[in-house]
Amino acid sequence: MTVWDRPEPSNRPVPLDRERIVAAAVALADAGGLEAVSLRKVAGRLNAGPMRLYGYISTKEELFDLMVDEVQAEIVPEEQPGDGREALRVLAHRTRQAALRHEWLADLLGGRPALGPNGLAVAEATLAPLEGLADIDTVMRAVEIVSAYFTGAIRREIANLRAERATGLSKLDWQRTHGPHLTQMLATGRFPSLAKAVHDGTDVDAEASFTTGLEWVLDAVSAKLTPPSA
Repeated sequence: MTVWDRPEPSNRPVPLDRERIVAAAVALADAGGLEAVSLRKVAGRLNAGPMRLYGYISTKEELFDLMVDEVQAEIVPEEQPGDGREALRVLAHRTRQAALRHEWLADLLGGRPALGPNGLAVAEATLAPLEGLADIDTVMRAVEIVSAYFTGAIRREIANLRAERATGLSKLDWQRTHGPHLTQMLATGRFPSLAKAVHDGTDVDAEASFTTGLEWVLDAVSAKLTPPSA
């Protein structure tokens, strides 16, 4: 029985429900990451005894599942995408936007499918426009490929944001700090391809990089999702 199937206990003596518990956990995670979330800390935020929470949630993993499903509500598209490519594009961009609001989400992306009501709604909104474009196995591989791309890209972006906070160095500050070493190494002539990339490449921001990479991936999977002409 999943956490969504298990009934909630009575709310006495302290009024509790899973909605309040999950909201408290999300607030803790938004402020301090997943390491800041424990049943004890959630209970403290709700002025309840830790043991009270076990009537609603059996493990921290269940709590994480509920937290992910709560954020999935932000990923469900406001309107049903009109075609398969747009559905995959919407999934990617809305997942990135949710992860930027809730950085801990990046740590939980890519695992087993989310089976909460919001996670299922996201899956349905993504798959419905893809129906009939190819056989179901091809459709599922397309979704997996796009998901693998944006999961990796989001994790890299969040890792960079965390590094900036941890070191106090922006991307430009980091480049200036390490520039002399890199310049010295490139001057040896041992890394000509890297030198060309450093000197001639265009630096783009995270959003532009994400969007460009996504469109390239969508170009590839869309070729597999075009029904053969009659």
